[in-house]
Amino acid sequence: MAKILIVDDEQMIRTVIKEYAEFEGHECFEAEDGMQAVKMVRDGQYDLVIMDVMMPKLDGYYAVKEIRKFSSIPIMMLSARVEEYDRLFGFEVGVDDYVTKPFSPKEVMARVNAILKRTQPEKNATIVSDGLEIDIAGRNVYVDGEKINMTPKEYELLFYLAQNKGIAISRDKLLSNVWGYDFYGDDRTVDTHVKMLRSSLGPYRDKIVTLRGLGYKIEL
Repeated sequence: MAKILIVDDEQMIRTVIKEYAEFEGHECFEAEDGMQAVKMVRDGQYDLVIMDVMMPKLDGYYAVKEIRKFSSIPIMMLSARVEEYDRLFGFEVGVDDYVTKPFSPKEVMARVNAILKRTQPEKNATIVSDGLEIDIAGRNVYVDGEKINMTPKEYELLFYLAQNKGIAISRDKLLSNVWGYDFYGDDRTVDTHVKMLRSSLGPYRDKIVTLRGLGYKIEL
């Protein structure tokens, strides 16, 4: 069971998502604008946020930007905007998935469960290599004992590579397993996030090895 915050200015949409989520055993909370959502995430403990884009007071994009200043909670964006630019912008500001309206509630829940499966790993799982420590359960990463801040996608990328340490993983496979089976991205998406991840890892950036013409692997 997960605690899910549903953010949308349309009551009907919040109700539909809530009904499906509660049917699967999740506990749901509601917010009707971005400003309220930011406050609730700051003050509460949630496992996932489902966020609309077009809302009064503070729209979804700005709400995500504010939340990312203090939390790495997974966020799914809902939007009537279907252009590739809008989807890419959503990922740039820190969302984990992007669903266009009108949507199927069953598809939304399938995506929700996929995100939760990726972001709620086994308890007490920690990977340590030299001065790099990956606290999987707590979704924290430490470099030489100092906690570092990363985007959710950086963490998921590192987590996936670490679970498959020493194994060559193609860019296509990374896109499929980290971004989702129907993400409309390309190799540049992976390369950009690997570059960001290496920057975050600092002195341990070389643990992520580029396999020219194929993809990446991590040596731990």
